[in-house]
Amino acid sequence: MPTLSTPPPRSGSTRPVVNARMALAVATTIFFMWGFLTSLNDVLIPHLKAVFELNYARAMLVQFTFFGAYFLMSLPAGWLVARLGYKNGIVAGLVIAGIGALGFWPAASLRIYEAFLASLFVLATGITVLQVAANPYVALLGPEQTSSSRLTLAQALNSLGTTLAPLFGGLLILGTTVKSGEQIQAMPAAEQLAYRAAEAQSVQGPYLGLAVALMLLAVFVYLFRLPPLSEATERADTGHHTLMDALRLRHVFFGVLAIFFYVGAEVSIGSFLVNYLSMPEIGGLTEQQATFYVSLYWGGAMVGRFAGSALLVRFAPRRLLALFAVVNVLLLALTLMSAGKMALYCVVATGLFNSIMFPTIFALGIERLGPLTNKASSLLIMAIVGGAVIPLLQGMLADHIGLHHSFVLPLLCYGYIIFYGLVGSRPQAGNARGG
Repeated sequence: MPTLSTPPPRSGSTRPVVNARMALAVATTIFFMWGFLTSLNDVLIPHLKAVFELNYARAMLVQFTFFGAYFLMSLPAGWLVARLGYKNGIVAGLVIAGIGALGFWPAASLRIYEAFLASLFVLATGITVLQVAANPYVALLGPEQTSSSRLTLAQALNSLGTTLAPLFGGLLILGTTVKSGEQIQAMPAAEQLAYRAAEAQSVQGPYLGLAVALMLLAVFVYLFRLPPLSEATERADTGHHTLMDALRLRHVFFGVLAIFFYVGAEVSIGSFLVNYLSMPEIGGLTEQQATFYVSLYWGGAMVGRFAGSALLVRFAPRRLLALFAVVNVLLLALTLMSAGKMALYCVVATGLFNSIMFPTIFALGIERLGPLTNKASSLLIMAIVGGAVIPLLQGMLADHIGLHHSFVLPLLCYGYIIFYGLVGSRPQAGNARGG
């Protein structure tokens, strides 16, 4: 992989290119925005569940649609980024995400659940393009041996977005939900219709504001002079490698599964927290009160990523990854075996130990791949579809065995991460450079 501090400008350019440190600062702003948008789903789910009277499985179609876009659109996103370069790919991702956020206005006016899902799909498509462009861009902005640390630092800003979004959503979206299901059912039919229409439209203002912010950020990045890493990376791929060439490598294959199970567990826990903490035997909180703990869950990941960025420079990433996964298995086991405050604090604490997992798995998955880096990156981003599948499966479990016991599913996912950290992440010597 190339190392970079202050690369030369493109031929014919008279403006200086900013250095790698400044480029990293710009990239972390992108990480913040997609973290904010992703975490806002944790507030949107209980809101739409109440508005449309959904069961857990149908409510999880929000995450199924959102993260399903990662799987369906990763290859087109990789194609787009390969042709536009990392910088213009980031701009395109921001614009597409902004269009998706704008779609919430007509969806809320129509009060059609499927229209919300369609807007989420467009929004997630934009974030997919951002992921494909920004993750490898940050990894390549310096020495290979510190790529885990650099990605973890960028993901810490992603976690700042995921921490603030539940508070934002709780205030502006769930803050208007003041009637219980029984109270709504007791209202006359005309009043019920008007109330649910008003509830659906409460998302219009927040998402319109986000659309404007995304478009402004796209303009800013377009005008910003980023180091042209795209050319060096694309020209290196002279062997016409395929996705299967990357997937045949042991550590890439196991890394794809690790991203699938990790993202699935992280998203699933966050998706159910509001409803879980509202249960009388767990927290007995209102939905708006529960968003504070959702913020703590994602805030723990932020704190852990700032600390993890330093820890990963001192300790082996594989061992640290396995250790954090072990702690989460223990925390979820305690959650399953307890109730009340013990269950509440244990499930929220898993966020702290989620902290280093995604960036570390990603960095280990593209380790020593050379020209196959882009292909492996696309595969790893596709694996984020775990955020679609695992919450849906947990929703089905919750409908059949209860929400409390359904947390056994993310526990099993973290069990796989232990294997990946200790065994599955080690590249085979003969395949280290992707052929």
